[in-house]
This record gives sequence, structure tokens and C-alpha cells, in this order.
Amino acid sequence: MNDVVLVSKSVPAHANKGEGLGNEFVTTDHLQTPRVKQLQQLSNEVDENHSEYISSAKPGDFINTITRENYGKDMYVINIKFTEEFVIWRKREKGGGLVGTFKTNIEALDHLKGQDLPVDDYDIIQTQSHLLLRKDAETGELSPQPFLFDCSSSKLRVSREWNTQLKLAGGDRFSSLWKMSSAQTQNRASQKFYNIAVENQGWVTDDDYKAAKALYTSVSK
Repeated sequence: MNDVVLVSKSVPAHANKGEGLGNEFVTTDHLQTPRVKQLQQLSNEVDENHSEYISSAKPGDFINTITRENYGKDMYVINIKFTEEFVIWRKREKGGGLVGTFKTNIEALDHLKGQDLPVDDYDIIQTQSHLLLRKDAETGELSPQPFLFDCSSSKLRVSREWNTQLKLAGGDRFSSLWKMSSAQTQNRASQKFYNIAVENQGWVTDDDYKAAKALYTSVSK
């Protein structure tokens, strides 16, 4: 029986020269923006017995939820845009899962009541999201794919501080490069966890500014 060839084993010419035909009507509204997640002690990605386990992942690492890339505990980023949402999550003991995102807490609560869902089974989490572009510290290249970093609970304080620093720095929001790092801290019960720390590295290059501005324009339409 002859072997059936399903795919090319090398990169074919049409892959390099293709014009993206068939994607004419795919806009940013039809694409899923990756999120970067900061791992904690109880994250599935650090549990060797969980299906979402990522080899070598450790608490404090930043993980791309789509590509599953591990960026380590430090990243250099350009902050493109800020948004705030109120996210409904089903409680872990009730099965977990994302229900939806809303502009206000009232809209989120109205959704639960409108769907006749038991309110006590869900949490409405105030979430501030930063749309970021990552700059590779080794190559100096700016990633063409943005990602979202969500701040809720204890991260809201750092999110507000970051917004304040961005305003005080002057220029457009995406005019400066920031180092975002994992910093271990603890809550009132002395339980340790990772939060973020941000530090301004200076102004971005002209090329990075143009790329950042183009992204901002495309997501602001």
C-alpha cells in the first residue's frame, strides 16, 4: 500500500508567496487576541497532573494563553491601550468558566438576573486590561502580535499606578518602553503570591512608535 501524502514536509513556495487569499473579510473583530497570564502556585500550567501543564513552567512566569510560550518572569512591553470590563466567572466549586464581559457592574448583574442564573454561583470581577506589544530583549525585535494582560483583585492597584505613570510621562501612551516583572508578595493571611511590577525604560524607537501607533489606530476604529 502506497503512503498517502497529506501535507508537505518542507515549507512550499506557495506558503512564502501567498497573498492571504480567502482572508479578505477577516478583520481584527474576527480574531482572538492572545492573553498573557501570570502563573501562581495553583495555576493549572504548573500542575504536572493537569492537562494544561507546561513543562518547565513555574509560578511567576508569564505565559501566552494561545501559543503557550513561556516568557519567563520579565518582559519588555509597549502599552498600547487601556480598557476596563466587568467579567462574570462561574465559581470554581460550581464548575468554573467564563460567562461574559460587560462595561459596568450593573450590566453584568442584569445579565445574570436576565438569564435567571443563581447569582451566588458567580463572581463579577472588575478587570482592567492593558493591550501590550512585546519587545524581545535578546533580538530587539517588536512582536507583530499584541496581547492583553488582565489586572484584577490585587493587580488593580498596580494597574492604576501604571496608568498614572503613563500619564505623567507625557506623549502618547505607547511612547515609552516598560519592563514588566513578577514580584512575590503576600496577602493579609501571609499567603505568598505573584503580582507585577513595572518600570519605565525610556522612549521607544521611531520604528517601534510607528508600529505601536498603527496598532492603536487599527484597534480604535
